[in-house]
Amino acid sequence: MTITQTGSAKVAAIQCHSGDDIDKNKASLAGLIAQAAQQGAKLVLIPEMCLCMDGAQYQAMAQDTSLHTWLSKQASTNDIWLFAGAVPQSSPDGDSRVRSALLVFNPKGEQIARYDKIHLFDVDVGDAHSRYRESERFAPGTDIVVVDTPLGNVGLSICFDLRFPEHYLALRNAGADILLVPAAFTYTTGKAHWEVLLRARAIEQQCYLIAANQCGWHDDKRQTWGHSMVIDPWGEVMAQLNDTPGVVAVDIDLKNVVQRRAAMPLR
Repeated sequence: MTITQTGSAKVAAIQCHSGDDIDKNKASLAGLIAQAAQQGAKLVLIPEMCLCMDGAQYQAMAQDTSLHTWLSKQASTNDIWLFAGAVPQSSPDGDSRVRSALLVFNPKGEQIARYDKIHLFDVDVGDAHSRYRESERFAPGTDIVVVDTPLGNVGLSICFDLRFPEHYLALRNAGADILLVPAAFTYTTGKAHWEVLLRARAIEQQCYLIAANQCGWHDDKRQTWGHSMVIDPWGEVMAQLNDTPGVVAVDIDLKNVVQRRAAMPLR
């Protein structure tokens, strides 16, 4: 792939506080997505597990086609490219576990791509939740995905992928000039590493980076960091949120990607 255009376009990251009530989460998301579209955003990223943060519901969600229909309608109604952070989907290889899948819808509401999270969050964190084992519920994906859109070539990742720079190198080598990071980054790890990792990935690959994170307490043990942001190819934070739900929307121009790469060739 080559850079598809070098004009300016507005992009947005949604920051939400999802719980276990899917209908309530959808209502909140619909308002935030509409707000982003009203601000002129043509690419909108929503966080990981934005429809539900209750793992006990993920198997049922993977079979619920109404969720796919709802996401499709959000894209078409708002005339946007909607990148639905991570939604539980059935494993294509028959694994009994679901996949954590980033679904991509064009402005017609058509799903045109899917990225299944490769790096699963199996770690021990010094917070109230303490032990995270995504592999107990999720099967890992295997394929790098870059989506060719009128706004640019968009490289996909999800949350814990952020700690693996080789993932983003592969996206750049596949033609990405915009990187997406939907997440439910924990408060503890987010406070320590979220911004520095995001900026590093943008600098290394000389790409714009859009990061949409969950925020707040999701139950009595799990808290996420928030601080969704958009970063330019020089690693500068263009705009970011704090720790409450909202929308961060900025204009990007892929001429900056071309100029940065020409001035400092890294390939």
